[in-house]
Amino acid sequence: MIKHTVCVARRALCPGLRCFSHTPGRDLIEDVSEWTETVSPHLTKQASLYVHWPYCLRRCSYCNFNKYISRDNNDLVMTECLQRETETLLQLSQVSCITSVFFGGGTPSLAHPSTIAAVLETVSRKVNLSDQAEVTLEVNPTPVGMSKLEDYCRAGVNRFSIGVQSLQDEDLKVLGRDHSSHQALQTIEEARRLCPGRVSVDVMFGRPKQSVESWENELCELLRVCDDHVSLYQLTLERGTQLFKQVLGGEVTVPAEDVTAEMYQCARRTLQHHGFLQYEVSNFARHNAVSHHNMSYWKGRQYIGVGPGAHGRFVPLGVGGVSREARTQTLEPDVWIREVQQRGHGTRRRIQLGHLELLEEVLVMGMRMTKGINHKHWGLFSPQLGLREVFGTSSEVQELLQSGRLILDDRGLRCSWDGLALLDSMLPALLVELERQISQRLQRDDHTDGQTKKTSSPR
Repeated sequence: MIKHTVCVARRALCPGLRCFSHTPGRDLIEDVSEWTETVSPHLTKQASLYVHWPYCLRRCSYCNFNKYISRDNNDLVMTECLQRETETLLQLSQVSCITSVFFGGGTPSLAHPSTIAAVLETVSRKVNLSDQAEVTLEVNPTPVGMSKLEDYCRAGVNRFSIGVQSLQDEDLKVLGRDHSSHQALQTIEEARRLCPGRVSVDVMFGRPKQSVESWENELCELLRVCDDHVSLYQLTLERGTQLFKQVLGGEVTVPAEDVTAEMYQCARRTLQHHGFLQYEVSNFARHNAVSHHNMSYWKGRQYIGVGPGAHGRFVPLGVGGVSREARTQTLEPDVWIREVQQRGHGTRRRIQLGHLELLEEVLVMGMRMTKGINHKHWGLFSPQLGLREVFGTSSEVQELLQSGRLILDDRGLRCSWDGLALLDSMLPALLVELERQISQRLQRDDHTDGQTKKTSSPR
């Protein structure tokens, strides 16, 4: 049970998680639940769109994302395939509106602005893409990346997410980044000129040799020049990466777990002092400059993933589907290109989400938000079992409520300020209780059906 809940938490917390079936040349379909409910039509009319550009100039020492060092200039082929897969999956989903677009990677700022424009034109031609829709592009803050910002804006981008990671040049070298702190600051300035109020910066803590004091000073320096959105990421040692091997071999040391926990709390206080409101575990905004695209993930809405290794969650209405599917595109760019050219898309794996699996994702993603999950929102996915019915009677959940880490009231279910920092440790109890309540509901329904058949049978 616990192993299952941990897997669910990892799956739902990382909508961009890179994994795939090794079935060559075709997609794999899995049905993971016998109880499959039709998703409300309200949830199937629109979706957000994630577009993955898989190429980088180099691999960062800490990164295990789906990225490749491009050997050839195949921008034209990639553009055509991204357009075609976008068209195919939009048709398959039957959505009428795309609410936001996010170009991630890899390093999407290596893509030519014409590629961005072509994908957006394909979306606009097939469905409604409002002029006000948020269109974000991740940017590597190098001189090359900065030089193309204006052209990206002309292509349709109206928000930038800049991978600063650190303002310490020595740390940037250890992380394998190919920019300097000065270049990062220049890129922020140019991005703010082009998209005032719509520039996010990514910054990383828990880096080698970092202290709480040095982290606080660095964050204050960044907040003097950044725009209205900050995303915090704790450095994670991923098996197989260069940094993992260096730490394992004793060449590099990283802060202890209690130190990184204090760094996180320090960052929360510092950001709040500078007028940033935390609206999610890792995200902070002022002037309401939240990431609408990421909010769609956390609110359990549909999203379509295009490009090598991209993930999606939507109901394939175009082929008569009635349940949401978790879809994964083929990882390797060359194989993905071939599949898109042959059949219009590179979907490698499809998992039909049963009612329990869908609610697990809604729970895990929703609890990341400081506002948590309100009763109305939960009711869209679970009209028959409310939050109080699911979580109101469990002794384990009651302990979390009484400790003040968890709150269940007329607004809904959410973490307290202190509880949000401990979310990962609370999720297993919540997921176990959800599974228990769904199982009991199934047993009651089966018993009721049996009684109905018994009383209606002729004597």
